[in-house]
Amino acid sequence: MVATLRVMLDQLVAPSEPELVEASRELARALVLGAPSGCEVEAIAPAGGVEGALDSVPGLAGVRRTALPRRELAAALQLGVGTGIGGGMIHSPSLFAPLVRHDRVHNHDQAVVTVWDLRPWESPSELPRAVVAWHKAMLKRAVKHADALVVPTHSLAARLLEIAPGLRDRVRVIAGAAPLGFAVPTDEVGRRRALGVPEGYVLLAGGPLGSEGMDAGLAAVAASGIDLPVVVIDVEEGHEPAVADLASAAGLPERALHVRGVLDTSDRAAVFGAAVAFVAPSRRAAFPWRVVDALTLGVPVIAASSAVHDEVVFDGGELVSGTDAASLADALGAALASGLGSTAAAERLGVLAGDRGRAFSWREAADKVWMLHAEL
Repeated sequence: MVATLRVMLDQLVAPSEPELVEASRELARALVLGAPSGCEVEAIAPAGGVEGALDSVPGLAGVRRTALPRRELAAALQLGVGTGIGGGMIHSPSLFAPLVRHDRVHNHDQAVVTVWDLRPWESPSELPRAVVAWHKAMLKRAVKHADALVVPTHSLAARLLEIAPGLRDRVRVIAGAAPLGFAVPTDEVGRRRALGVPEGYVLLAGGPLGSEGMDAGLAAVAASGIDLPVVVIDVEEGHEPAVADLASAAGLPERALHVRGVLDTSDRAAVFGAAVAFVAPSRRAAFPWRVVDALTLGVPVIAASSAVHDEVVFDGGELVSGTDAASLADALGAALASGLGSTAAAERLGVLAGDRGRAFSWREAADKVWMLHAEL
């Protein structure tokens, strides 16, 4: 008898968040590659969406399309009404799943969901009200009906249990990772030229307009005394002028700033390949995807100390406990002292980052997912 793990891949056919798209794709790939003997992976996806998007996950045993498009399906899931998805072992890389009453013991139905980011509860002003309401409603449904809820770090698990104590012993920690095979491409120089970014710069990652930390990160670079360009990636379309305004207010010259949006995997790896340091100023309770990218590629990491960064970076970078830009600036200046004739600090941080980066693997995450469903 074949055991089928049914994975929600709504983000691949109807993307709403780039990080969730990548996490869904990479986890599904790893689940297929790591499927135990007698097990298979089936996709669940809403109607419509991007044609051929599920082709990025080869080896799926099948695809179950719902009758509803993603928007209508999200509303149905929030209300707990019938969706036609059915039962079985269901795993979702987000809260997007049929969280309804089911019989795990007799029918072997399971529902496991995932939370990567606590913004809807801790920084709701950064998100549309409808999005916040949906996440809060789905977490309430998870408390009632989820067999397990996955988070990427122990610190997020502890905080989530404060928000939803009803989850009790159902929270599991399974970290995310950089994409499978994530490496600086051989045509990195050409890719950077096509993107219009220079060689050798301090790298930051953007996010929602007004998100915490960007102003401190840019101010830290300006105050560090390091005469290098600054590249900011993952900036939402249309928000480039706002980032430029923050940079100008921090004292960074316009010629030094290069703002880019969400990049595909190879372009992003190429950008990381020329970074002399990655600065992570945010202290929010969310999995730091770009920090993990930097660690994976051995890029020196200067991160603001927080519960999440302390756990993810650990000994793989410079954790700054000060709450102001000056503290980040001092750490960045010390790390990039190579401009004064010594490369020891940057080289040391690069080696530490690479060592730490090996702790994050989608193959390992997939193994833990299979084990979780076997335990249930």
